[in-house]
Amino acid sequence: MDAVRRFLFEELDIRGAIVALGNVWHELQAGRDLPPPVNALLGELAAVTALIAANLKTPGRITFQLHGHGLVSLLYVDCDERLRLRGMARLRQDRGAVPPAPSFDEVLGDGQLVLTLDTHSGAPYQSIVPLAGANLSEVFAHYLAQSEQQPAWLLLGANEDFAGGMFLQKLPDADRRDPDGWNRLLHLASTLTPAELATPVANLLMRVFPEENIRLFDPRPVSYHCPRDEDKVLRMLKNLGRAEIEATLAAEGCISVEDEICQQNYRYGPEILARLFD
Repeated sequence: MDAVRRFLFEELDIRGAIVALGNVWHELQAGRDLPPPVNALLGELAAVTALIAANLKTPGRITFQLHGHGLVSLLYVDCDERLRLRGMARLRQDRGAVPPAPSFDEVLGDGQLVLTLDTHSGAPYQSIVPLAGANLSEVFAHYLAQSEQQPAWLLLGANEDFAGGMFLQKLPDADRRDPDGWNRLLHLASTLTPAELATPVANLLMRVFPEENIRLFDPRPVSYHCPRDEDKVLRMLKNLGRAEIEATLAAEGCISVEDEICQQNYRYGPEILARLFD
């Protein structure tokens, strides 16, 4: 578990990948006390982000943000090329009680998906698209099909113990290799339930696609990585300027910075002026 495994239907020119997160997902959600439906969406976003990050060709970091006007104002997950993952969810302050089984629309409302890709070689690339789909699987299947100009299928699932996903994509020569191959795989894949994603990958693929020739690649481990980053906080404070820092210290006696993603707090007294400006 805590890995992405790619696979290829060699005779069909169709590729896929499966991600399974256990300990990583436990670490990411620890201490957040999110309502179960919101927690499940955060887990699904963590799973699909790891799947997509596993295809990064150069060092960098990919970030997905889902902004909405429903119960949740922000879902955020980022992952680098080493599959080091972190994320968070922010609930709306005026949301009221969260129903036990809200719809996707109730959770995110009329929202948008924001992709940021930072490869450390120039300005980050950013793409913003509306949320098109009745669940997160449909949203990302639609996004991947549009961005790569190839049909894609996706199944995501998460609960408090597990987060996972399966991805399939039709490659350019698929119809030439087998005109019915893509439809046949979609029919078989549609029998899967999110709970079955926790099954060992080789067993799952053999059971769902028993008559297909599948090449299964080595797993790539996924880890949770969210350390303290005081240098980043100090740069941010310095950019505010001495006057604003002094005004905050005079009014509140200290400077307090909360890192929502990593759940870290940075607190400074008047000595911060010398660290930043002297």
